[in-house]
Amino acid sequence: MEEANRHKWIESQKAGYDLGESCIREWVAKHWQGYLRARWVEHLQGKCFWVELDRGDFGLLQREFHDCKPLLDAILDQLAAGKENLHVILWAMDTGQPIEQVLRILEALDINSIRLRHQFETRE
Repeated sequence: MEEANRHKWIESQKAGYDLGESCIREWVAKHWQGYLRARWVEHLQGKCFWVELDRGDFGLLQREFHDCKPLLDAILDQLAAGKENLHVILWAMDTGQPIEQVLRILEALDINSIRLRHQFETRE
């Protein structure tokens, strides 16, 4: 909510008046998934614990995948940029990456389990 309110404040300052709830909805539509993905990566890396995410996933990347760090980093970059599993698999096939390792990483990361809806109070 803090990020959405920050966006509302900045945009309201630019406009010269309070843009209200519509500005919060705009932030949700444009930024929620990216914000969530960035927090998820922090959680996996063990940088910041987010209670909304699986406790067992915290620091997962510090415990796993030491044998394929460059591949892991390339996959995380794509996921953080909003790509989905299929995009990563197609990239791996196109660039000759070891598909077994790619699939092992994607299965462990389980990005589909973090599809959290925003919990901001907005009227639709």
